[in-house]
Amino acid sequence: MRVGIGYDVHALKKGEELILGGTRIDYKWGLEGHSDADVLLHAIKDALLGAVGEGDIGQHFPDDDPQYKGISSLALLEEVAKIIAAKGFVVNNLDTVIQAQKPKLAPYLNQMRKKIAQTLKINETRVNIKATTTEHLGFIGRKEGIAAQAIVSLNEED
Repeated sequence: MRVGIGYDVHALKKGEELILGGTRIDYKWGLEGHSDADVLLHAIKDALLGAVGEGDIGQHFPDDDPQYKGISSLALLEEVAKIIAAKGFVVNNLDTVIQAQKPKLAPYLNQMRKKIAQTLKINETRVNIKATTTEHLGFIGRKEGIAAQAIVSLNEED
């Protein structure tokens, strides 16, 4: 068994689309970044890569490479899943938390969970997504950004 952790944060910016867990969120602000800036999927990808000793997403998908400009993080998650499989591992379970003061994310969590499970080719019961605020504390509380954390356990493929 292997375990990995991941963390990501992006600034909120007016005029950008807000994508979390591969799901478009109806909100007036979005996350700024080279790709689609999906902090949840970025944290998940880092956790997966870390669990198999493959560094982080910056090493595999550098933010100065034009081919990744605006790319869907779901597409990159699919690539990371291939790396995990090539190393002989499968996802046992994935637990995540999104930290955002606004918007309310509860209505979107099941859709995110489904997209992540489909992309990783695992049962939805193996994916957990939580959302929390920071009670108006720090940059998240001031609605300047959104962060996400992920932990994953992997098993060797049978």
